[in-house]
Amino acid sequence: MKDLLKIALDEAQRLGADYADARYMKRQHEPITTKNGAVQSIARTEDSGVGVRVLVKGGWGFCSSSVMTPEELRRCAAEAVKIARASASVQRDPIVLSELTPVVDKYKSTVKIDPFEMPMEDKLDLLKSLDEEMKSHDQVRVATSMLSALKYHKWFVSTEGSEIEQEILETGINISATAAGNNDVQRRSFSDYSQAGFEFITSMDLAGTARSLGKEAVELLTADVCPKTKTSLILGSSILALQIHESTGHPIELDRVLGSEATYAGTSFLNPHMLGNYQYGSPDVTLVADATIPGGLGTFGWDDEGVPAQRTTIVDKGLFVNYLTSRETAAAIGQKSNGTARADSWSNIPLVRMVNISLDPGDWTLDEIIKDTKHGVFMEQPKSWSLDDKRLNFHFSTEYAYEIEDGSITKLLKNPAYTDMTTHFWNACDAVSGKQDGEWHLWGMPSCAKGEPIQIAHPAHGAAPARFRDIKVGVGE
Repeated sequence: MKDLLKIALDEAQRLGADYADARYMKRQHEPITTKNGAVQSIARTEDSGVGVRVLVKGGWGFCSSSVMTPEELRRCAAEAVKIARASASVQRDPIVLSELTPVVDKYKSTVKIDPFEMPMEDKLDLLKSLDEEMKSHDQVRVATSMLSALKYHKWFVSTEGSEIEQEILETGINISATAAGNNDVQRRSFSDYSQAGFEFITSMDLAGTARSLGKEAVELLTADVCPKTKTSLILGSSILALQIHESTGHPIELDRVLGSEATYAGTSFLNPHMLGNYQYGSPDVTLVADATIPGGLGTFGWDDEGVPAQRTTIVDKGLFVNYLTSRETAAAIGQKSNGTARADSWSNIPLVRMVNISLDPGDWTLDEIIKDTKHGVFMEQPKSWSLDDKRLNFHFSTEYAYEIEDGSITKLLKNPAYTDMTTHFWNACDAVSGKQDGEWHLWGMPSCAKGEPIQIAHPAHGAAPARFRDIKVGVGE
């Protein structure tokens, strides 16, 4: 494969490219869904192709093709050079890439059980059994279960000398129970994804989780509505993972900051002059981008520009100290890329994308935080969310909550929500758990949209429950 890809590089250089890379990807996807014990859908898709990216006199050119022949690769390289020359002719400032040491190496996911090699009957039997567990509660009207497997085989070569092969496999589960009664409809769900094989699925007590979801969906039908007030808010790890994604992960993408990306509520309030001197959160808040965590959806050996995976502190004890960068955006602020440029397909150019963005665990346990809270609300499991185009103002709702009074959980609450501004919210954090095993969890999120045309990235976010003081909760009348 690398010899075939080098044909494109040779042609690009022959035609005057200052830099070129060629990226091959073969992608296989298998989503399986059941509803109320019946098969809803079974699909297996596969596609492959190459994307050729070139730099000519400071202008980018890109061309992709699903035809893997020497003639087509030469044609694709020539088209990319032609586009790059046109780009350079109207470019205000020539594009410069940050320095990079080329590498010849390979990365492969650690997998014990390949879901693509398992009998379909076994996977369907699991999903049907989960539906049955959720439907064991009379008022559960709809139970759905989905199993997803995704496999990538990638090659990257560049005129700088990099030759990188990567094989990545992801597996995930999504189950939900919807209950109806008492003039209400409530839903409980669970989903998680990992860079692993089917052993990730079998490691969880999914049957127990499914039974609990059905029971909790029914209980929510008669629960009190979350009051509208300002109080101490404790977020569970799954909703906090989404909070990190939306109010931290996106605004630290440097292409948003520099104005080259603005889709999907897409600029940022974190201007370059804030770097190194802006109090983003309280001293309890340290946020890290780490593409080396085992099992993370945002884990790899090298990004799609050949930059090695690495760990980068983004917020250090409340101080904003770093962005997510590509080679182009990093050079624009005098830095080296921290390896976060990824493309979801051979037919797309790499964009600055989240890796595994996580809140470092603190020195509390969740029980200690609850006992230390005079009045508050504990919320968990994302339901809906909305943010402005700078990622500054936000509103989130969750599937369920608990009222806390005098250090104890007193009752279940339904339709909970909270709203705030990003920097006020993170500066209001005064306790982070994680001291106890199992409280900090890395949640896989395979549906992050960005770009035009749209690209779907697969990051992950680690978090343990944390407390935020004086936050507005509840929904207005």
